[in-house]
Amino acid sequence: MNAGTLEFLAYSSSRLAGRRYTAMMMTSPLPWRPPMSSALKDALTHFIESSDGGDNGVFWTGIDGFCVMRSSEPKMPHKMIYRPALCVIVQGAKQLMLHDRVIDYAEMQALIISIELPAAGRVIEASPEKPYIAISLEFDVGMMREVMEQLDVPPKPTGGAGLGIFVEDLSQPLADCLVRLTGLLATPRAIPVLHPAIMREICFWLLTGPNGGEVCKLVLPDSQTRRIADAIRLLRDNFAEPVRIEQLAAAARMSPSSFHQHFKTLTSMTPLQYQKQMRLLEARRLMVAGSANVENAAYRVGYESASQFSREYTRMFGAPPKRDVTELRVAAE
Repeated sequence: MNAGTLEFLAYSSSRLAGRRYTAMMMTSPLPWRPPMSSALKDALTHFIESSDGGDNGVFWTGIDGFCVMRSSEPKMPHKMIYRPALCVIVQGAKQLMLHDRVIDYAEMQALIISIELPAAGRVIEASPEKPYIAISLEFDVGMMREVMEQLDVPPKPTGGAGLGIFVEDLSQPLADCLVRLTGLLATPRAIPVLHPAIMREICFWLLTGPNGGEVCKLVLPDSQTRRIADAIRLLRDNFAEPVRIEQLAAAARMSPSSFHQHFKTLTSMTPLQYQKQMRLLEARRLMVAGSANVENAAYRVGYESASQFSREYTRMFGAPPKRDVTELRVAAE
């Protein structure tokens, strides 16, 4: 019996505990419910099969910030900017490499990202028989704040600062929400009516779940997470400009030394390292899209030396710019 099954049984038992006597007196059994992994996998598989994007890849839905991923084989690391989101693996396993940290998560586990981060994701468990299937659902911070304000006992932020990304087992209530959210995709006209209610429910279960003390930091204006997020927004909007720690610290309402410490704790990297990754990712995007050559891309993202740009690009992506971009275009065909 796997961890997901144990969690399902534990939730079911606690859910029925208050009416156990009544249930024992009933002559007909309670309706059977499929394991949450099966129900969610069936819903996502149905959506993928009804799409026109083939069997593998990223499938964007009619709901903003909600996408489905499927792969029938392990993948090489893919570097990108991860925004605050709930990421759930329904089948398979993945590894996230965040500067000098490695995070593994697998079937029926949720990766909760509370701050915008550059990282590399790699599918490590997938096959034609058991493909990797996962979803990503970006957070609506405004809605999260509204839900938290309505809680009779709102979560208290956990003490200290930690990495702005963590893994937890997917609960039955959250799985139910994701099944219903996926089901809306078959009826587009239902999305604007029912989607907000399901999203509010997802916010509720996250805020009242085992890591509610971490999730709430996403919306508390004076939390270290929120303050660093404000500085990251400034850095993102001006990533081609030279970094001034004093300016970023002021945006975070911290002293420069405190800001530097908390930034590295949350992101696992320094502001300069963070900026460098953002620059190189944007340069890569420009070149793959055909919007810039190597020298032009280097200049547009803030480099004064094309040779320095090429060295740092090769160090990050494992190949010189021209070769890397050519390989990416071939892979996309």
